[in-house]
Amino acid sequence: MRSIWNGAISFGLVSIPIKLVNATESHSISFRQIHVSDGGRVRYRKVCELDGEEVPSAEIGKGYEEADGSIVPITDADLAQLPLATAKTIEIMSFVPAEEIDPLQMDAAYYLAANGATAAKPYTLLREALKRSRKVAIAKYALRGRERLGMLRVVDDVIAMHGLLWPDEIRAPEGVAPEVTVSVREAELDLADALMATLGEVEMTSLHDDYREAVEALIVAKSGGAFEPTETVVEPAGGQVIDLMAALEKSVRAAKASRGEADQEGEAEAEVTPIRRKASAGAGAGAAAGAAAGAAAPKAVGGKKSTSTAASAKKAAASAATKKKTTTSGKSAAGKSASGAAAAKSTAKTAKTAKTAAAKKTGAAAKKAATPRKRTSA
Repeated sequence: MRSIWNGAISFGLVSIPIKLVNATESHSISFRQIHVSDGGRVRYRKVCELDGEEVPSAEIGKGYEEADGSIVPITDADLAQLPLATAKTIEIMSFVPAEEIDPLQMDAAYYLAANGATAAKPYTLLREALKRSRKVAIAKYALRGRERLGMLRVVDDVIAMHGLLWPDEIRAPEGVAPEVTVSVREAELDLADALMATLGEVEMTSLHDDYREAVEALIVAKSGGAFEPTETVVEPAGGQVIDLMAALEKSVRAAKASRGEADQEGEAEAEVTPIRRKASAGAGAGAAAGAAAGAAAPKAVGGKKSTSTAASAKKAAASAATKKKTTTSGKSAAGKSASGAAAAKSTAKTAKTAKTAAAKKTGAAAKKAATPRKRTSA
């Protein structure tokens, strides 16, 4: 990698010669400005406002514009005379825990490479000291005509430096937070925690720029003359009041579906049978089938219907039909049993009445036979 700056790290009385190498690169696709009517390239020309002539880069200098529009010329010689101790030095000022650095201050990143064999040992000493202390170094350095703030830390076996914004360059977040008072329920927080746990972690190396790849494919297609534009339907966003709980639940289901956990959940939901009312067996079975179908329906994600979801819905419908048949048979059997019980009860009551009457008749006959007859006199 090509170095963009040569200097030294000032570590107390230790000086470490280093080279500054860009740690990041931009893969953004840049476009040229063209004349739409004929496709001709549109270029910028640096023209002097006084004489209207184009000025070459060698004749262009620096100047500061005052409030009244007047220009104060500033030459490189003027800037060279300024006291800038960090012109060729990365001066370490202190060591602090990494969590004390606000991520808002992070700027460009660089690798610091040891410049020469003599720099290897002090470079390794600083690297190992940073590793063991688990701290980062705060330093000042000058680059591209201005003094900057930096943070040194260890990445693998290399010392990396992050450019930092000065504290006064960070704007206070005034007027950014919602001005209305909002209360969040525990159930909503629980769903948010469940969503975070379901999404889990991600391999940073697996992330890529989908839009850039689409632009590259577009350029290849248009250059080959095989491009056919298609209209993309963009749904309007914003301005809608949504049910936060429903949105969180749907997000959790979608996240589980993307991880392959939707099928198991769908089967569990399909087994749940709602309580039927005392209306008719057909209506209860229809409600059960509708509930089962509704439970299986949210498993479709991104407009695609999976085979497992259809199987779950079919299984739920079959289960509801079986329960309908069972319920009807059970009711018929119960009706017959009730009729039989009523008949048996009536027969028993009749037999008891007849037995009681016979007993009374027998008792009366016996009593009459036991009573002596009176004789009448002539």
